[in-house]
Amino acid sequence: MLLTDYKYITSPPLDQPAADGRFLTIRRLGLQDYEPIWRAMRYIAEHPEKQRGDEIWLLSHKPVFTLGQAGRREHVLNPGQIPVVHSDRGGQVTYHGPGQLVAYLLLDVKRRRLGVKDLVALIENSVIESLADYRITAQGKPKAPGVYVDDAKIAALGLRIRRGRSYHGLSLNVSMDLAPFELINPCGYEGLKVTRVADLVEDQENLMRRISIDLTNKLLGKLNHQPITEQ
Repeated sequence: MLLTDYKYITSPPLDQPAADGRFLTIRRLGLQDYEPIWRAMRYIAEHPEKQRGDEIWLLSHKPVFTLGQAGRREHVLNPGQIPVVHSDRGGQVTYHGPGQLVAYLLLDVKRRRLGVKDLVALIENSVIESLADYRITAQGKPKAPGVYVDDAKIAALGLRIRRGRSYHGLSLNVSMDLAPFELINPCGYEGLKVTRVADLVEDQENLMRRISIDLTNKLLGKLNHQPITEQ
């Protein structure tokens, strides 16, 4: 997988001249297998380059269940034909599939002086504010990272920080098939309900694209970068 083969946009910082090289690159990677993307993120974090700026990767995954670093296999109840991958992110088990927006944040958190809690709050608040633009009231839970509408989870978080750089990120259920969540205990919670944006809004036209742009701009704003107008 060559990242340069995919469409990307750069966003300059709001408070520094563009000449300082601190652009943030947003890459649209389409529908991808999980493991090659994971390996690429991990490699970038493990081999930091001073000249490489921060990046946000936007994509969807082909159907896969992923277990976090401390994930317990018993939370995968009946995977059937869907592969199970034991990853190095935080959290328990979740499902990724087409129609879900995944945003991976490859950030120099040391330079940005972002702790794990700060980054989690930044991501959760970006999702909550994006959903509010669609008149969806959402909230986080202090002891259960992610974003919820009432008691149903609409976005999951899982992060890893290595050598001062973050990777992994968030997944937001936009218009995906939710049935595979019934085959697991989502995020390690038995009976946890899940929901999706498509069931909560009337206007379905270009929903994934609109949500993608809105969420990206919320993340960029909180990272002190200029918004984008297209992807």
